[in-house]
Amino acid sequence: MPVSSKPVALVTGSGAGIGRAIALQLAGDGYHVVVNSRSADPAVRDKGAFEVLDRIVSEGGTGDVVRADISSASDRERLVAEIAEKCGRIDFLVNNAGVAPKVRADILEATPESFDHVVGINLKGPYFLTQLVANRMVDWKRDGVVARPRIVFVTSISSFTSSTTRGDYCISKAGLTMAAALFADRLGEHDIPVIELRPGVIATDMTAGVTEKYDKLIAEGIFPQRRWGRPEDIALAVSAVGRGSFDYSTGTVIDISGGFNLHRL
Repeated sequence: MPVSSKPVALVTGSGAGIGRAIALQLAGDGYHVVVNSRSADPAVRDKGAFEVLDRIVSEGGTGDVVRADISSASDRERLVAEIAEKCGRIDFLVNNAGVAPKVRADILEATPESFDHVVGINLKGPYFLTQLVANRMVDWKRDGVVARPRIVFVTSISSFTSSTTRGDYCISKAGLTMAAALFADRLGEHDIPVIELRPGVIATDMTAGVTEKYDKLIAEGIFPQRRWGRPEDIALAVSAVGRGSFDYSTGTVIDISGGFNLHRL
């Protein structure tokens, strides 16, 4: 089995938005980046996973694309197995993949189908993907293949903020916050730091449909820093974790929300 000479980062949901920015940042930081998307198509190069890979390579980096839906157990297993087979290591897992409900429905009318879809991708998927990767990391660290494994969970301010028209999303992110804490606790004995990054309102395709709503809220001061968050804001925080800046801070939650986490009167 070949072992990559560069540290390897797996960034889930990295064909667009926050994940794309994270993948490009980590490639620039010297990681071999595995770009993951459930809709990666090698025939499409102007957007999506292969656009990200082409951009990485054009800027002197290296990477791969692995198409996988992390809500699927078989896809999760194949994803990890393919990386292990090709690269021989995963140094950095960034659990970024996430979806919003297809329809924003009042919780008195929301459907089980929407709940299963959102929770399957946002919570169940990263929970069990982390289980798979963490077990590999423990072995690779013990065997000297990976010197310093690290794990990040990208959650949301929705983990503690009620939005009654997307309860499934809020519940998935609240659960992901606990997942990050649980893995930080369990992997502490192996000295594998687990950090939660908690974005606020970030300008991506996911928030494009509610631009007017958030423009108004931001102008009215819902965030102390009166601007939209950018995908690069999250990518820079992931970069700091990947450089080892928080290696003795496992279980830490880093809010990247323009100060929304502040309690104000």
